[in-house]
Amino acid sequence: MTTISTPPAAKPQRPNFASGPCPKRPGWSLDGLGRALLGRSHRSQVGRAKLKHAIDLTREVLEIPQEHRIAIVPASDTGAVEMALWSLLGARGVDLLAFDAFGESWVADIVTHLQIKNVRVLKAAPGAIVDLAKVDFDHDVVFTWNGTSTGVRVANGEWIAADRKGLTICDATSAAFAQRLDWMKLDVATFSWQKALGGEAAHGMLILGPRAIERLTTYAPPWPLPKIFRLTEAGRLIDAIFEGWTINTPSMLCVEDYLDALTWAKSIGGLGALMARTEANARALAAWVTKTTWIDFLAKDPAIRSNTSVCLRLVDPSIAGLAPEAQRAFTQAVVERLERENVAYDIGAYRMAPPGLRIWCGPTVDARDIELLTSWLDYAYAAARRELM
Repeated sequence: MTTISTPPAAKPQRPNFASGPCPKRPGWSLDGLGRALLGRSHRSQVGRAKLKHAIDLTREVLEIPQEHRIAIVPASDTGAVEMALWSLLGARGVDLLAFDAFGESWVADIVTHLQIKNVRVLKAAPGAIVDLAKVDFDHDVVFTWNGTSTGVRVANGEWIAADRKGLTICDATSAAFAQRLDWMKLDVATFSWQKALGGEAAHGMLILGPRAIERLTTYAPPWPLPKIFRLTEAGRLIDAIFEGWTINTPSMLCVEDYLDALTWAKSIGGLGALMARTEANARALAAWVTKTTWIDFLAKDPAIRSNTSVCLRLVDPSIAGLAPEAQRAFTQAVVERLERENVAYDIGAYRMAPPGLRIWCGPTVDARDIELLTSWLDYAYAAARRELM
């Protein structure tokens, strides 16, 4: 058991370890937004050029195939997923893979609100994923690539059938820019700006593969579609949406911030460099977890363990044996101490997840800050134990 009684000498340079909104890129400042198109219409020639540039840089950094279409859509990742669900589902049965809080929310939307009848829900306990061999690819399949709230992920796209009849609809919001997505296996993918690259909130990205586009132009769902969800008109794809003509008014300040993040990502080497930074961060945290007796990963299997939203559980018997409410109170004491010391912000477990910690290790974090954080975690834990136990 740790007995650290004095605070470590050094603190992380950037104490932001939240899993959304995520930390800004290294070196970020407001000065980088000086070219934001403020006071101008997003429909102007220069406004649409900014939006199209964001789409093109997204394609370049994420290495998205040319046959996939990319749109900037309202309401963050949630809006992008909802657009896909409301526009595409209903033609076939649906398999829903729920192994985190966000997967559970898509289950509620599809079963309760869209009321699709031929639905199978495959669920897993926190820290695990469903048996992927049981997925029926004659159905449409809705899943999260990375379970942000439970620290799990699918390891790759090999489990997805190449000859599938249904569509794959993937919420990739905490995987994009940090994990390699198998674009040929994803008919729809979504993410939000405020995740891995630390962009500003309220905007989402919708990526459609050829099979999803075919569904959109040959199938009309039986329910009415709000204007904000409509991607087709008279049975044809609205091409302008995928060229920077957004459905509603975007914040051009947020657009500039996203461009700043994408430009940084490209400058350091693109997707490969982003994934390498993420892996270095995850390794630094894992090295500490391995030698620390009071903490462990929520996801026991390294093959499905997230390298971005890393979820940890308390395993000290004197804490783990407490009721969940008492465990949360103890964890909150650790979190609040670190915030008071300006060492780590927003690292408590997701509100619907088991009690514990959640530390963002995505590409905008520096491995050295993770290393410094771990010493402070030991200190804060020991202090909370002395005070509360």
